[in-house]
Amino acid sequence: MKHPTRRTLLAVLGVSAAGAIPLLNAPNAGAVRALGLDDPAKKEIAMKLVSSAENSSLDWKAQYQYIEDIGDGRGYTAGIIGFCSGTGDMLDLVELYADRSPGNVLAEYLPALRSVNGSDSHEGLDPNYPQDWRSAAQDSTFQQAQNDERDRVYFNPAVQQGKADGLRVLGQFAYYDAIVMHGDGSDGTSFSNIRRRALQSAQPPSQGGDEVRYLDAFLDARVWAMKQEEAHSDTSRVDTAQRVFLRAGNLDLATPLDWKVYGDSFHID
Repeated sequence: MKHPTRRTLLAVLGVSAAGAIPLLNAPNAGAVRALGLDDPAKKEIAMKLVSSAENSSLDWKAQYQYIEDIGDGRGYTAGIIGFCSGTGDMLDLVELYADRSPGNVLAEYLPALRSVNGSDSHEGLDPNYPQDWRSAAQDSTFQQAQNDERDRVYFNPAVQQGKADGLRVLGQFAYYDAIVMHGDGSDGTSFSNIRRRALQSAQPPSQGGDEVRYLDAFLDARVWAMKQEEAHSDTSRVDTAQRVFLRAGNLDLATPLDWKVYGDSFHID
């Protein structure tokens, strides 16, 4: 089951969903650690953790073909990171795919995707868009486009900001999961504003603060943001996952890992 994800309606705000999230603090030599979430093994863990919350499965690669309207006001939600037809990131993805593979099965939907951006409308997409998405998902070029947009828009900015704040792997993941769900922008519940809320209570290691205390403050701010929207009122992806790792002192997400999301139990050796 796909659980609701959230994107700030960047199109409404006049900001591209694919626009890179600017770093709030420039990295410095003391903040960047040798091992980060971008380590291949740690990145694989991150993909599985997010998939457990987004898709109730650790098989994140099976989600290239996923597509449905989950009724959250953002139109179709699809792919490995929950690209949405109403928030611009799906449009940017399909444009990238068209650039790399002209005349692909999704290219004909670009005018409709531009038209519905910023709304929950399916106009110009139904009835065949879902089946064409699933068809495109068999194409390795489209799979790679999904990977690249995930990294450019969400993963890389989260890891970079986490390193700039002096956070280890768990903290970088907490940032990534927050950006996946909340997006970024001027919205009060966006990633940047969640981070600002945390900074009112604690300082990150890059500013001389205690890492555990800061992550507690960040997760508190994240829970607050989730509760602002009914679709996210279940905060178990924080309470019974990230907070469990934090309480165990597992700041590097060392395996084995055991956690729960929405009542489902998961394990990584």
